[in-house]
Amino acid sequence: MKTLYNKISVLFVLIALSACTLDDIENPNAPTVSSFEQGASQQDLRLLTTGLEAIMRNDLGFHYQTVSILGREYNDLTQVDPRYTGEILVGPLDNNGFLTTRAYAAWYKIVQSANLIIAAVDNSSTALSEAELDGYRGYARTMKAYALLMVANRQFTNGIRLDVSDPDNLGGFVSYDNALTAIRTMLNDANTELLNAASGTDEFDFALSSGFTGFDTPSTFAEFNRALAARVAIYQDDKTAALGFLADSFLDETASLDEGPAHVFGLTGNDIANPLFYVPNQQRYMAHPSFEADAEAGDTRIAEKTSLFDPEDDPDLGPITVTFDGLSGDRQVTLYSSNVDPVPIMRNEELLLIYAEANIGTNNVEALRVLDIIRAAAGLGASAANPAVDAEVEDEMLTQRRYSLFGEGHRWVDLRRYDRLSDLPLDRTGDTRISEFPTPFAENAN
Repeated sequence: MKTLYNKISVLFVLIALSACTLDDIENPNAPTVSSFEQGASQQDLRLLTTGLEAIMRNDLGFHYQTVSILGREYNDLTQVDPRYTGEILVGPLDNNGFLTTRAYAAWYKIVQSANLIIAAVDNSSTALSEAELDGYRGYARTMKAYALLMVANRQFTNGIRLDVSDPDNLGGFVSYDNALTAIRTMLNDANTELLNAASGTDEFDFALSSGFTGFDTPSTFAEFNRALAARVAIYQDDKTAALGFLADSFLDETASLDEGPAHVFGLTGNDIANPLFYVPNQQRYMAHPSFEADAEAGDTRIAEKTSLFDPEDDPDLGPITVTFDGLSGDRQVTLYSSNVDPVPIMRNEELLLIYAEANIGTNNVEALRVLDIIRAAAGLGASAANPAVDAEVEDEMLTQRRYSLFGEGHRWVDLRRYDRLSDLPLDRTGDTRISEFPTPFAENAN
């Protein structure tokens, strides 16, 4: 797949995003957007599909870093840019600054790329069967829904655009609730297409990277689609639907907690490195002190996801506390051990946690049974939560989500949807709790 990534650099020069605007760039020596949309060949479709997976990794670090800081999971104490300890924790967020615009633009590039695939498939000149074409559609529509969900979680009540297919006539903004409804419908439509594709040879007409091993056929990719639908349903507080979607997902109590599709990285050609790998004892991305302070004794996730900061340039000094701009921390974020480690898109552990959450209020015993699986994997005994008290089981679930999904973009969203942002610590006078990103300035002008 790394060699395939090397073939797409020319293609995605074509996809330039200004807010949600897709600009056409005509190049007589290379493919154009219009050439893909009208009479695309099988090779064109494969190229576009490979490109979509590759472009999903662009600016990924900006998303996870910003939401992790807002959720008080970790702080950027590298001193590279004061906005990481100032603006993002104090507010207001600049609607024309990179903290707001970079990730927003990156998610919409994925949306535009998926739209291009769907248009190319619908107008292709290939002899592919309808089932094979539906494989392309189901893949692209699932990735589009995923990107829209990620940007919707950032924008929250400010809303998002769902329709950006026509750069000269962008769709209006819709509310967060309406966005979730549309995204769920989009995932259901994609699932129908994937199942139709599976009814044939159950093989995609294109290659996916090693990050999708085990999810690289229409039927197995549909399990990922259903997992995403379960995430949407739980955000909607539709627990019955979430359980239904999970039944068709890759949820597995006996499988690795890390099972699931992932972004992959490399260091050759036009590939890129994992932006969330932080060089040990050098890059000062420090876990918020509360991550360790609030943990149960013996929780192995503390040492698995963070490590004491021990500068290599002074080995006799030992671990130190890093301090900058009134913030401090003594444990560095170490979610990834190298700059080519994969970054999960969704993991089996999250599905178990969604399953537990979906049972709270109707079957608390079952919810705690599954939460105890998570606890056991972290070296902890059975939960002390009382199954007769919904609030205790809910607290247990949120605690396990906090520690299991640390740095994966969930904490801020979880506290917000449970109306618990007030739980976030304020470390300095003037710090605030920000609930959403502003609509980018360029969007307000359209």
